[in-house]
Amino acid sequence: MVANIQNSGFSLAKRKNLTGDDFYDVQSVGGLTIAVVCDGVGSAAEGAEAAKRTTTYLINNFKNRPKSWSIEKSMKSFIKSINNILYKESLINYERVELVTTLAIVVIEGNRLYGANIGDTRIYLYRDQSLTQVSFDHSMNESGYEGVLTQAIGINENIEPYYFENIIQNGDKILLCSDGLYNVLSENIIENSIVSGAYNLVKKASRVMNEDLADDTTAVVLNVDRINELTELKNQNLQIPVSLKREEIIDGYTLEKSLIQNNRTWLANKDGIKYVLKFAPVEALDDEEILDLYVKEVWNAKRLKTVLFPTVHIPENRTFRYYVMQYCNGSDLKTYIEHRHLSVDDTIQLAKTLLQLSQYLLKYDLVHGDIKPENIIVNLVEDQKEFKIVDFGSITELFSIQSRAGTPSFLAPERFIEGSINESTEIFAIGVTLYKALTKHYPYGEVEPFSTPTFKEAKKPSVYNNNIPSWLDSVILRAIAIESDRRYKHYSEMTYELESPQNVKPYFTKSSSLIERSPILFYRIAFTIMFLINILLFILLLEK
Repeated sequence: MVANIQNSGFSLAKRKNLTGDDFYDVQSVGGLTIAVVCDGVGSAAEGAEAAKRTTTYLINNFKNRPKSWSIEKSMKSFIKSINNILYKESLINYERVELVTTLAIVVIEGNRLYGANIGDTRIYLYRDQSLTQVSFDHSMNESGYEGVLTQAIGINENIEPYYFENIIQNGDKILLCSDGLYNVLSENIIENSIVSGAYNLVKKASRVMNEDLADDTTAVVLNVDRINELTELKNQNLQIPVSLKREEIIDGYTLEKSLIQNNRTWLANKDGIKYVLKFAPVEALDDEEILDLYVKEVWNAKRLKTVLFPTVHIPENRTFRYYVMQYCNGSDLKTYIEHRHLSVDDTIQLAKTLLQLSQYLLKYDLVHGDIKPENIIVNLVEDQKEFKIVDFGSITELFSIQSRAGTPSFLAPERFIEGSINESTEIFAIGVTLYKALTKHYPYGEVEPFSTPTFKEAKKPSVYNNNIPSWLDSVILRAIAIESDRRYKHYSEMTYELESPQNVKPYFTKSSSLIERSPILFYRIAFTIMFLINILLFILLLEK
């Protein structure tokens, strides 16, 4: 769990300088914690630029890394890629190497630490009151050449980063630091001071040098508060049933009816109360990747606490891999609209609910990934409709690249060409859901699995349902715009327009005529043309 990794970072420029050549960043990306420290090489005029660009490049690429890539492959590929970029750019712009920096990077996923370094920026692991350097210094040890780098980002066309992996434990601390820190503070002093965090480490180095550091000095400290809950869930000794049947009793829950064709989601009863039990797929017995996906689903179901999702419970003494969900006594939206339209007011409420849920998931760097009528439960509470969103299994990281994740008819066009999942693509799915709820039609037709559709301009929803006001037409059409640059970029933008109909600007497709886009301008132009024609005719008559 990302929240279990607490971090601190601090950097001071050397001497009286206001800025230095060091750069660092720490980011939480989905289920990863990523920390980077770069030390721009002082002899290179563009060292500071190289440090900043390398840090930013690595963080951004991890946000968009292909999910099929391992952490090791991602780390090594991204490092070599930025090295290649900076090296070639130096030769083109300066005819010599200038964009040069050292690098230390760590990635924490679950209880595993992945790390790599180039140059002499270091990584230490603090455990049981002992400090150990886990990186490798790419520098010379010969007399008179101490500290001369043998490798750095941007210094050669080919580099070989030092790579390592470790299992982390409760209470571990990981330190990334530039040579400005460890050249001033001994490992013994660092060992005794690391518990105070990055700021105190750097300030202690500055005090040792009488507030006149000879080199830029940077430290980042990651504290492991407790082992990742994902790992704990996976390591539990639980059975995965190969088959399930009616009247079977699982830990006191009596199975009543299979709710999904694969027989892994069941309506159950315990002490007269109805629940929904979702079991791990049978394939998880032999496929660790499928097991990991299910464990992640359970983790998300447990930690995402909002009234917009059904309440989830994981029994402490369960003997099988399953989790328990609140039973919602309603029908899914797909079934509901087979017999009637959703009213305009209810559709607006649904839109706000979906956007509120999406905004909630955004705090965790997550998206639902499969918004559609089948995953929306319609409940009637005191004569008012209430919507619950289901399917924790589809939830995925923001910016992940899963081109066919979700349901084809609800995928934005860019998702079919390996575009990343983001707020805009989720808004597209919300827009298609609203369109379908109001009209019973798909705006771009039903898309078959594994096909790549051709998108043509959608008709206004009001063509099928004349109860839809023009402003809501515009909101939905903007949400499902084929071109992403014409679509809402953020949930907040669409929410604002739903709450402020008077401020909604009309949305026109590119094929819309001028009279549709601007009737006043059309008639002005027409009047002007007619006026000029009449003057011309008048002149011709006078000449006769």
